[in-house]
Amino acid sequence: MTIYIDPPTWPGHGRLWSHLISDVSYDELHAFAERLGVPRRAFERDHYDIPAQRYADAVAAGAVEVRSREVVRLLHAAGLRRAKGRYPSPGSRSS
Repeated sequence: MTIYIDPPTWPGHGRLWSHLISDVSYDELHAFAERLGVPRRAFERDHYDIPAQRYADAVAAGAVEVRSREVVRLLHAAGLRRAKGRYPSPGSRSS
């Protein structure tokens, strides 16, 4: 089981954000996020958006730090990359 996180460099809503992903399955990713107490609404297509203040918590829980470019490569390699606009909104039954 490997969960990855990129640095919190993505701006939004007055904060910086990281992306939390799995290279195995969405089930693995959802389980990890649940253990961290991350709400399901933070899931977007193929990753969780994690605010900068929770980055250290994710790493302490076992997420492996990678560069943002590596997040995309890992998702593609695992067949888990989902393009924008092609999938249901966060928290829907099929996510």
